[in-house]
Amino acid sequence: TPTGPLVWGEPGTNGQHAFFQLLHQGTDFIPVEFLAAAVGHEPELKHHHDLLLANCLAQSEAFMKGRTLEEARAQMLAKGMKAADVDRIAPHRVFSGDRPSVTILYRKLDPRTFGRLVALYEHRVFVEGTLFNINSFDQWGVELGKELATGLLPVVEGKENAAKRDASTAGLVGHIHRLRGSE
Repeated sequence: TPTGPLVWGEPGTNGQHAFFQLLHQGTDFIPVEFLAAAVGHEPELKHHHDLLLANCLAQSEAFMKGRTLEEARAQMLAKGMKAADVDRIAPHRVFSGDRPSVTILYRKLDPRTFGRLVALYEHRVFVEGTLFNINSFDQWGVELGKELATGLLPVVEGKENAAKRDASTAGLVGHIHRLRGSE
């Protein structure tokens, strides 16, 4: 059973070309959350902000509704594409829809709103940890990484030999040294 979400993202429309294809057409259903301010911080860029909001709402709608093969074919034929091209491309423009998403809208991102969002997500992490019987805030895995990093720093710096490390880590350190011209 998966134990919790992975949180990553990108502001504005940057994420659309980075990872939305995975979210739309990947074999795993990955819940998506959109956070958007109704009012931007730069009044002179209202049109740009409206474009970002339109893209946010459009992606939310796309995850919900998707597009059938018939809709994709009809759209391409209406644009005058050749039938052979439509037959070849249309299957790639089909989206199942029914992809889970939540859209959180707020008036403007200000300190109070930001604090409320942090509290919301901290509470979610706590509740999910409770459900999975995990202390979400102890971070022992992070501590292990810090302990190992302390011992690895002299190796990375070339002050100690990497031979004492496991073969994988020693190989990576050796590669770093070669890339730096250290060896």
